[in-house]
Amino acid sequence: MSGDETRPTGELTLRTLAMPADANAAGDIFGGWVMAQMDLACGIRAAERAKGRVVTAAVKEMSFAKAMKIGDTLCIYTHVTRVGRTSMTLKVEAWAQRYLSDLMEKVTDADFVMVALDAAGKPKPIPQV
Repeated sequence: MSGDETRPTGELTLRTLAMPADANAAGDIFGGWVMAQMDLACGIRAAERAKGRVVTAAVKEMSFAKAMKIGDTLCIYTHVTRVGRTSMTLKVEAWAQRYLSDLMEKVTDADFVMVALDAAGKPKPIPQV
């Protein structure tokens, strides 16, 4: 985990509720579900920046500091940290808003690398801002 552990960094991109189908028998939410939501948020933010189709090329180091529980709201924050010719890197943070509470706790963070694609599925240049 990196960065400020008390306040989210980036723009709120996705919020969703952790449901029983997303959990193990003990009520802990599967890490893979959290990672999938992070990937969805990156796809949203990166497609907006690239003005088109994007795919995930890499996820750099992810470790979980806190567990998510059924009923928590997962809040995903994203920030574009680097834009190359055809790829971009986003810092992504996953925060749990605890059930029926204002308490926010950082669950995990990671860097996602997204690549812009053309209609044929080949990497394409990302427009300048």
